[in-house]
Amino acid sequence: MQKEEIIKIVNRALVKEFELDESLLTPEADFVSLGLDSLDAVDMVITLEQAFKVDIRNNYKVGDFGSLGGLYDFIEKLIKQKNNV
Repeated sequence: MQKEEIIKIVNRALVKEFELDESLLTPEADFVSLGLDSLDAVDMVITLEQAFKVDIRNNYKVGDFGSLGGLYDFIEKLIKQKNNV
């Protein structure tokens, strides 16, 4: 899966789940500035796990991603690991 496709899927999920303005979804955007709190983070993880068929909850540590760019990179890494197994 190409990075552009990952970005598109993540952004689409965030727009749908949290009714965010897609123009705000840049790699530099952090979750707090997007108005997402810790409860939203749980929903986001579940949504993205379903979208990508990966296990995010057991594979990340706090600080692995602080921005959308970090999240895109993290999901890309998980997908590569999954496909190499």
